[in-house]
Amino acid sequence: MGLLEGKKILVTGVLMDSSIAFHVAKLAQQEGAEVVLTSFGRTMKITKTIAKRLPSTPEVLELDVTDQEHLDSLAERVGEQVDHLDGVLHSIGFAPPGAFDFMSGTWEDVSTAVHTSAYSLKALATATLPLMTDKASLVGLTFDAKFAWPVYDWMGVAKAAFESTNRYLARDLGAQGIRCNLVAAGPIRTTAARSIPDFVKFEEIWDDRAPLGWDISDPEPAARACAALMSDWFPATTGEIVHVDGGVHAMGQ
Repeated sequence: MGLLEGKKILVTGVLMDSSIAFHVAKLAQQEGAEVVLTSFGRTMKITKTIAKRLPSTPEVLELDVTDQEHLDSLAERVGEQVDHLDGVLHSIGFAPPGAFDFMSGTWEDVSTAVHTSAYSLKALATATLPLMTDKASLVGLTFDAKFAWPVYDWMGVAKAAFESTNRYLARDLGAQGIRCNLVAAGPIRTTAARSIPDFVKFEEIWDDRAPLGWDISDPEPAARACAALMSDWFPATTGEIVHVDGGVHAMGQ
């Protein structure tokens, strides 16, 4: 019997097969779950192509988390594929180029980053709530926001808001039995990472600082943590951030 046997899981953020979300979907299917994906706009075609590389090709629904009409209709559209949700993966983030210059970033840049990368966690939770069971698990992906990282700038601030949003969701959804947790992954060489200016700076230092070492091309460790948090093996864990970064978060300079 698989870790996620019989569970129904919504996975956002599958773009390429290098993405953590792709590997979460793959592991979920291998562990017995039924998976539905989301994508939007011009990336829909890409996601549908990449979805064919999964063990079983899932349905791909359109969802722009900044579009209220998409959010308002999401539960109905997902409900046409599965009758409930046991798990939801939030793997969504975006910031305009200007947001990666802290002192020059405009409010327009910053507000876009916060809306898409932080508020969207609450928006996705609210949109899927009608389908969530009383033991459902909402899992999001973050990049440890305790520090002022090089080059991350306003995206780092958005991630701090994202992590705070998770704690408030844990507070407000706990009475319904819904768990809300995050996985803080180390740097992975994904399409999203390549959009960050000078991302190579993380690549250059991470493996040296990680006690366990770190493979920037391997998203599976983070995906395994996401799958585990969606399982029944963490029934009393919520509001938590699980670090999957080779141990960098615990090290001094």
